[in-house]
Amino acid sequence: MDVKETMAAFKPFDVRKQADILGEAELPQASVLVPLFMRSGKLHTLMTQRSEQLRVSAGEVCFPGGKRDSSDKDAVHTALREAHEEIGLPPGDVHVICTLQPFITKNSLLVTPVVGFIPESFLACPNTAEVSAVFTVPLDFFIRSVTAAKATSLSFDFVEPRTEVRYHIWGLTAMVAFIVATIALTSKAEGHATFDIEDLMCRLRQRSQQMRTPSKL
Repeated sequence: MDVKETMAAFKPFDVRKQADILGEAELPQASVLVPLFMRSGKLHTLMTQRSEQLRVSAGEVCFPGGKRDSSDKDAVHTALREAHEEIGLPPGDVHVICTLQPFITKNSLLVTPVVGFIPESFLACPNTAEVSAVFTVPLDFFIRSVTAAKATSLSFDFVEPRTEVRYHIWGLTAMVAFIVATIALTSKAEGHATFDIEDLMCRLRQRSQQMRTPSKL
């Protein structure tokens, strides 16, 4: 699969033209950037590990991102600004191809995943106050051993080949990685499980809608 095919695969899932999709003014908002790049003919993504010194989610694996500032124009602006602050990724080096359906976390934070291509040659310059490590993962890693029954409750243990460091990927980050991998790898290469991504996204939208609707009890 090349870059053009990947961009086409994401087009049906892009919510940027849905003006009301982020209109949840009562919820604090955040964005994460899912950076994709080609290496040796395979899609990869870049991930970070949060600093152990942070008060919230210390040491957890995540995508670059953070809360929306009042000066941010939209979810894409937030994702690019945060990626620049955290790992030194210039916003102009990111070719955004999709903004996915937002998720609501258990802490009632509306998180929007932004998917974009970055240069394979990019070398991260992490802000050590926020990021303790930056590493890359082949995208097909996230669907290699997942069964349909596990597709809504995910966690992964990835061992970085060069350093042999083990990273535990779970929660919202694992779900976003899995969804991006499933959409991107439309060729369903041999050995990959197959999933009904439309059904999965529909269930996630329904779950978010239920969480946005105040209880009548």
